[in-house]
Amino acid sequence: MKEYMDQEKLKVVRDRKGFIAALDQSGGSTAKTLEKYGISEDRYHTEEEMFNLIHEMRKRVFTSQVFTSEKILGSILFYKTMESVVEGEYTADYLWNKKNIVSFLKVDKGLAEENQKVKVMKEIPDLEDQLKEARAKHVFGTKMRSVILGANREGIKEVVKQQFAFAKRICDNGLVPIIEPEVDIHIPDKQEAEQILKEEISEVLKTWNQEDFIMFKFTIPTVANLYEDFYAYPCVVRIVALSGGYETDEACRLLKQNHRMIASFSRALLQNLSDQQTEEEFDAELQKAINEIYEASVED
Repeated sequence: MKEYMDQEKLKVVRDRKGFIAALDQSGGSTAKTLEKYGISEDRYHTEEEMFNLIHEMRKRVFTSQVFTSEKILGSILFYKTMESVVEGEYTADYLWNKKNIVSFLKVDKGLAEENQKVKVMKEIPDLEDQLKEARAKHVFGTKMRSVILGANREGIKEVVKQQFAFAKRICDNGLVPIIEPEVDIHIPDKQEAEQILKEEISEVLKTWNQEDFIMFKFTIPTVANLYEDFYAYPCVVRIVALSGGYETDEACRLLKQNHRMIASFSRALLQNLSDQQTEEEFDAELQKAINEIYEASVED
């Protein structure tokens, strides 16, 4: 067992019913997220002001009386969110101590240019520093995203190779990486790309150290239960799904078809929230989304 592994948090992530709230919008998507939330660009003038506003939005979600461990087991954080304070505690400590919710840190630096029908991650030169800080802030795991834009085996192989190379370094630091090779929902050969992705991951898992715990975050597959086989490997803690641009109702409908796959939604969780809502209105919309996503995540 890794030196820094928190057994209580591992049990929560592995065994508890619920879903993971993805609240890790980064610099490239922050302005769009704020706009959907009802905060236009004329409300801020610097990057710092923009991030302060997005932190206030996230803090409003975290501190809501309906954001609880009853239906939420984890939350994915952006680096600045991890470094920020909620009610006198760093965000991960607040979520664990007050809510019994586990935190994950988004560690990637965005995507490289498309090549061979994929976008691999940019290099992460400060990965070790991020992981050291994550441990110090009592974060449980990480998340990193690549994108697949076609059924090109060589490209997909490169995505998988890079994801697992970073995952190994993260595991060596005692954290649990969420590997996220997103398959774009709009590509015509989505089903074929997903099959290739499964085959390439399967090859790596055959020789992977089963004591290096990992998680997967997949686009909801065209063929239901495509990735369920991965639970046969002891290293696989949980398989989660991204909403991938689907509206909440559609994402939940598709998720229900996949046994033992839980949600890790961002857009589908936040889409009906607004800066202009009263506390009661905000909580009501958030509760509605939480309930719908939870029910789709526990469907057997």
